[in-house]
Amino acid sequence: MREIQGDARTVKELLKGRKYAIDYYQREYKWGRKQIQELINDLTSRFLNDYEEEHHRDQVSEYGHYFLGPIIISNKDNIDYLVDGQQRLTSLTLLLIYLRNLQRDRSDQVNIDELIFSEKYGEKTFNMQVPERLACMEALFAGCPVDENGEPESIHNIITSYQDIIELLPEEVTSGALPFFIDWLTENVHLVE
Repeated sequence: MREIQGDARTVKELLKGRKYAIDYYQREYKWGRKQIQELINDLTSRFLNDYEEEHHRDQVSEYGHYFLGPIIISNKDNIDYLVDGQQRLTSLTLLLIYLRNLQRDRSDQVNIDELIFSEKYGEKTFNMQVPERLACMEALFAGCPVDENGEPESIHNIITSYQDIIELLPEEVTSGALPFFIDWLTENVHLVE
């Protein structure tokens, strides 16, 4: 029997420069508005407990930490397969894409591209490698509409969850606090791997 190890990792540590494959039988993204609302409420309420408008961004390091639960990864043939936690990581990726798009015209942008995708030899690959999601994820990343016609339920759920994130993320977070929230989300939110 293989040894089971668990280490707390920040969102940045889990996503930066890493790729996750998902076995075919687990590829359906099923989260609905209820789960997205719980995620957004949990994250934003924890962040807003510490945030003050007069803070400097470096003070985010003193904000409280938040545990988002465990993920289970199995490495097979040098490929990291996400066995448990793909709903959370997919939802976090959707949130990061929205936050990235939201800050496009801001001077105080936080570069989170490397948490969403990496590029090698001019080819962009997303952190969660699911071929049937590629066109959808690229469109969301580019801020373009997604054609849902003929797409599987999983793609419809991804698009709906992205729209839910847009609707549910409070203005307190999307305005002046945005770079603070992004810093907090990537550095102070942890999952156990």
